[in-house]
Amino acid sequence: MKNMIKRIAALTLALMLISVPASVLADTGYTYNYDYWEETQYSPDAYAVRTTITYKELGLDKKFEDATSIFVRGNLLYICDTANNRIVEVEENNGIYTVKRIIDSFTGDDEVLTFSNPQDVFVSEDGEFYVCDNGNQRVVKLTADLKYVLSFTQPDDVLFDSNVSFLPTRLIVDDAGRVYLVAQHVNKGLIKYEADGTFTGFIGATPVTYSWYQYIWKTYLMTKEQRAQTQNFVPTEYDNIALDKDGFMYVVTTHVDEADLMSDQAMPIRKLNALGNDILIKNGNFPPIGDIDWSDDAGYSGSSKMIDVTVLDNDTYFALDQTRCRIFGYDNQGHLLFAFGGNGNRDGYFRDPVAIEHMGNDLLVLDKKAGQITVFTPTEFGGGIFRAIESYQAGDYDGSADIWRDVLALNGNYDLAYIGIGRALLRQDKYKEAMYYFKIKNDVDNYAKAFKLYRKEWVEDHIALLFGGALVLMLVPLLIGRFKRLRWEVAKYEEDRRKIRRY
Repeated sequence: MKNMIKRIAALTLALMLISVPASVLADTGYTYNYDYWEETQYSPDAYAVRTTITYKELGLDKKFEDATSIFVRGNLLYICDTANNRIVEVEENNGIYTVKRIIDSFTGDDEVLTFSNPQDVFVSEDGEFYVCDNGNQRVVKLTADLKYVLSFTQPDDVLFDSNVSFLPTRLIVDDAGRVYLVAQHVNKGLIKYEADGTFTGFIGATPVTYSWYQYIWKTYLMTKEQRAQTQNFVPTEYDNIALDKDGFMYVVTTHVDEADLMSDQAMPIRKLNALGNDILIKNGNFPPIGDIDWSDDAGYSGSSKMIDVTVLDNDTYFALDQTRCRIFGYDNQGHLLFAFGGNGNRDGYFRDPVAIEHMGNDLLVLDKKAGQITVFTPTEFGGGIFRAIESYQAGDYDGSADIWRDVLALNGNYDLAYIGIGRALLRQDKYKEAMYYFKIKNDVDNYAKAFKLYRKEWVEDHIALLFGGALVLMLVPLLIGRFKRLRWEVAKYEEDRRKIRRY
């Protein structure tokens, strides 16, 4: 009787769980992904909170006010404490963060200069500083010991609208010392300067997209007053920029048309080459746009708005979503590795995330409203994913497949583990086995590639049999025809003999 009651209770509980709406489960989930059928799949956490960095932990006298960005060079972390007009240099040693120096002034020509509303900082490998001194409408370059070198100011060029204030907000510097800026109200792309401060134009303007009916409606059907009140067909402006180890620029924009996201027309994340062309690979089931379901759950509405991006040395990249305060990680093929985070006051959640950086494989997220930086470190599950990817990139395909199998042991429903094993087997020329793994997770493109190679291999292995079969197929009709001819000749001969005997 007791066993019967237990079975009924278990069945009732299972039915209750099945009937729970997905939105309710989403509220309790943390790390998740999407499967081929666009269903949310929860998984073990890929990252865990290691620590939080606040002004108190660092022993500072002022809390971070309106901090806008962070930058990492080696084991040094630079925090743009914007409202306090300073940059805080923090050193990391074995997970301990200590203030190395506070940069709130620098030496000019016989005078001490200060920042006004600094928005971003970039530090070269030689230790030179580049600061978006937004309030002073310039970018200043400083030596490692904080001596003024030069300023990058508003271009005196017809390409730059002189009616627009020069308000730089984000920047990166390439190995040749060229500076690329994101500036407020500039939608022509990144502003580019040579190392000597010479303005050389814009690069990477976003493509203008509009439908034919929008063009006809605006051009021919609207009045002049209506056209004046609508948005022009112009490129959108970028919000942030990051540099990867190979010198490619990753940019993000929150100015996207939600209707075009799933059609791959308006991309919130782009990877720019030297010509400014988007070369981001998008081989995943869905484009790298963050959440693919943006229903109005839990008081949030709209698609993911990518406010910042950072790129690890293994070519995986992480984008920070301003809408739902989440982090989305992608591999270099555009597959979503995992997503985590959310809005809240608990560890691992954010109130107003504005910047993301990495130190090794650790992720650092600046929360402007909370005035703190959360440091995430990979878990066993997340670390396994990274090791599998890195082994594959290093050409250790056996090792990569083995690590992906370990990942599957932690999460048997992780699609990329099956695909990763299939890709490793593909590089090992084990095409039939690779086809099995690709088929399990509906990876059509890789399955087609494996099938093509398997078919080629099978043909090569059975070439003698194929040629023999082809030869038989060619000879059989000839032999049958010859046999029929002989029968006809014999029959005719016999007929002729009978006729001769009659006479």
